[in-house]
Amino acid sequence: MVARAPVHGRGALQGMLRPEEVNDFQRARIVSAMVDVVAEVGYVNAAVAPVVARAGVSRRTFYELFNGREDCFLAAFEWGVEQVRTLVVDVYSSQRLWRDKMRHALAALLLLFDAQPQLARMCIVEAMGAGQVVLGRRNEVMAELIAVLEAQAPKPRSVPGGPLLAAEAIVGGAFSVIHARLIDRASAPLIGLHGQLMGLIALPYLGPRAAGEETGRPVPDLPKQALVRVRGEDGRLLGRLDMRLTYRTVRCLLFIGEYPGVSNREVAEGAEISDEGQASKLLGRLAKLDLVANSRPPGPGLPNRWTLTPRGEQLLSSVHSR
Repeated sequence: MVARAPVHGRGALQGMLRPEEVNDFQRARIVSAMVDVVAEVGYVNAAVAPVVARAGVSRRTFYELFNGREDCFLAAFEWGVEQVRTLVVDVYSSQRLWRDKMRHALAALLLLFDAQPQLARMCIVEAMGAGQVVLGRRNEVMAELIAVLEAQAPKPRSVPGGPLLAAEAIVGGAFSVIHARLIDRASAPLIGLHGQLMGLIALPYLGPRAAGEETGRPVPDLPKQALVRVRGEDGRLLGRLDMRLTYRTVRCLLFIGEYPGVSNREVAEGAEISDEGQASKLLGRLAKLDLVANSRPPGPGLPNRWTLTPRGEQLLSSVHSR
């Protein structure tokens, strides 16, 4: 006989999930939807209506979490910046020499933008016209990149004392080129710019010879974990779930996580879903999203046995680590 988890009622999940954690789910969904809508139609045309429709939440929920469209875009921009910062800083720190640090960090940035074009367009193109608050935050991020470029850099060679605004000119010029390529949606992958942009970076600091060498060097190989992050496979991109994440959904996932192997009926009781048929439909949707799996053994008349998939475990782990 298959061992069964105990069935718990209303008190089973008390204290396990706070309302603000459910809000985090909803907020992540809305931010993700904002990224997608802005990438498709631009910030100017990214009204609240298509964002909430894409997120699968109500306008009321949107305005409970954000002051308005600009506030939501700022949150999306901050999310995008954090993806870039985490990846680039880790790759930069993995190298010893400044030249290698810059080569690997630039490769990570370009590969990330190629793998996640919505993120790239939001951060580089749409942030320019998203209002003064976002523009001010963008300027702060540019200043941070300039500081990273200058950290551990050799003394510029061009003139005695070094050229004024060398790092600012390099960062501004590089992002101008990337901006132009993103505007032209049919352009070649950004990673093809790696050698030329590295030549731009190397020229004032290392001289023409080093700059020429960089234009012909292959793109460096990134660490495996960095490539996982580039592809968005490390669970950091919450919110891209094709359903509305309500208390009922979260309770269902939490109950299965605590009592793996439960049946439809047990899930309905434990997650406080009054109708077992509704619980079955919800479980079917969660299974299609690869959040839960039915591990029922073969045999007639046996009840379903639901467990979390690795993706489901990753989702709940991400929520509790916030």
